[in-house]
Amino acid sequence: MAAAKRRVLEPARPVDQPADALLGRYLVDGSYTDCFAAAVSGDVEHAEFVAAFYTTWLFKLERLILKLAAAKPSSDEEAIELGRGTRDHFAAWRVEDRSSNQLMLCDFTGRTRSWLMSVRDLEQKEPSTRLYFGSAVVPRIDPVTGKASMGTGFRLLLGFHKLYSRLLLRAACARLKNY
Repeated sequence: MAAAKRRVLEPARPVDQPADALLGRYLVDGSYTDCFAAAVSGDVEHAEFVAAFYTTWLFKLERLILKLAAAKPSSDEEAIELGRGTRDHFAAWRVEDRSSNQLMLCDFTGRTRSWLMSVRDLEQKEPSTRLYFGSAVVPRIDPVTGKASMGTGFRLLLGFHKLYSRLLLRAACARLKNY
């Protein structure tokens, strides 16, 4: 008998971070953080979520830009290794922290973080997995004034970033439906 295909139970939307989120350490010191969540039916392993997220058609466009503009190439196999915990660098990121169901990456500039978390709920009549994606942006310190600032570019791109984050999580959910 074939396994049932996964379904998206809740589409990607902004939510508060879970209390145990690794991203929570950036809720201080003027850093920007966001958190988006979606739910899919079935039991999704964290490694599977990470691999699906970084191998979507949408994220592959970002990987291509990083390869061409920043000389930071990556492959699907490297994304799978990242999910399995056998790789600590991927494209423009390095692993800052990880646990059994979370992954926190820091970009090569040290200013942004990308975070993934999966929480399985196998107690319900229909098992499901809640998938989280969030970001943190650390402010720059002005060397003259000593004040922290996010910068004009950040403010101009924030709306796009929020839309892009939702689309990335949505694409990961779509990819997981076919696993």
